[in-house]
Amino acid sequence: MGLAGGVNLRLFVPRSLLWRAFLLIATLMLLALAAWLAIFREAELEPRARQLTQLVVSMTNLTRAALLAAQPELRHHLLAELSDREGLHVYPADDNDQIVPPPPLPLPRRIETLLHERLGADTRLAFELNGEPGLFVSFRIFEGADGDFWLALPRERLERKLPLQWLGWGAAVLLLSLAGAWLIVFLITRPLRALEAAAQKVGAGETPPPLPERGPQEITAVTSAFNQMNANLRQLEDDRRLLLAGISHDLRTPLTRLRMETELSVADPDARAGMAADIAEMDRTIGQFLDFARPQDSAGTPAELTDLAALLNDIAGRYGDRVRRPHVGGGSDLRRPASADFSLLVSARPEALRRAIINLIENALRHAGTADPVELTLMQAGDEIIIAIEDRGPGIAPDEIERLKLPFTRGEAARTGAAGAGLGLAIVERIVRTQHGRLELLPREGGGLIAQIRLPTARHAGMPG
Repeated sequence: MGLAGGVNLRLFVPRSLLWRAFLLIATLMLLALAAWLAIFREAELEPRARQLTQLVVSMTNLTRAALLAAQPELRHHLLAELSDREGLHVYPADDNDQIVPPPPLPLPRRIETLLHERLGADTRLAFELNGEPGLFVSFRIFEGADGDFWLALPRERLERKLPLQWLGWGAAVLLLSLAGAWLIVFLITRPLRALEAAAQKVGAGETPPPLPERGPQEITAVTSAFNQMNANLRQLEDDRRLLLAGISHDLRTPLTRLRMETELSVADPDARAGMAADIAEMDRTIGQFLDFARPQDSAGTPAELTDLAALLNDIAGRYGDRVRRPHVGGGSDLRRPASADFSLLVSARPEALRRAIINLIENALRHAGTADPVELTLMQAGDEIIIAIEDRGPGIAPDEIERLKLPFTRGEAARTGAAGAGLGLAIVERIVRTQHGRLELLPREGGGLIAQIRLPTARHAGMPG
């Protein structure tokens, strides 16, 4: 029960800073209002109690004096006039009277204490007499057993009526205060939301424009630090692009000369073929290093709606019979056939995505052998579009999958190529992550591996689908 209660309590806690700050300020305002009301009631208790006591004492004394001064045969008419004009009633007191004392509240208690001081210690105060509600005060007109009477006053004279317009004005002031609090919190958190959006762009490999540095001193300092960090990252990216261009030229140019010298100078065909293979492997390894170090946003090109069916057909056409493109439709059944005009759109950077798919195909071809072609399929499952590269190679052990996605990691079964740098899957993982997708490696039924690139559909990627 405790755990369930804690979970339910957390569900009602807002996650955004705007609403948390607003609820905190609103709660403090309501607590302050309640505290001021309590202070006001406590401060007015004594003056109000004395005012009401003076009223009761005055009416009691005036009633006693009027009854004593009036002729006995006219007292009946006097009591009737007091009842009609002032709402006062006088009842003879009896020892068998059933009375209800005032409630144990601060105001009635204080009035009763003051009445004892003004009218005598034997004065009684009741809120009900013999089943009749009202404000009853005992007093004595003359000595003797029959000289005690009750003076009945309307209880409304003790009760305070709260004017409805007070409630209306109070509600209006409260609403205006809450609206002002919300506006203040909104203005404070607006730069934070802009900072959050810019940080998400930086995390996605983009370079957002500098944020305006305005607002409170703390917000301005954070924004200035972010702009400086963003500028430094942009400079690092520019320097890295320049460095990669120099490395590509300075390393591949000697390899090209070395390949030409090998073809012209080495007479032994086997030695020449081996040296050419080594040079090709060195060139491929350099390419992997460059691909891994290259920014995966395709040099800053924005995402665009990409027809995946056309992209996969173009890639598969370059490999001939070694890559097969079976037509697979949408739905949860990944093997269900569909029509040949099946097409899906995603928001992606096509060149980076093409490089990732080619890397997976090349990796699969090295291990699939020559008997079975690599299958390149396209399908949709829910809100995701899946590109699957399936081969009949040795596969990957389940406990090795996550490790092989790390840079410079090769499997014991040479799944990623023992002669390579161990960057193939790491490059694909980086590209797919920048496309807001994920890479999954699954065992294939009958042997082999299924490499799946899962991408959100265009609508769920923030573009019109």
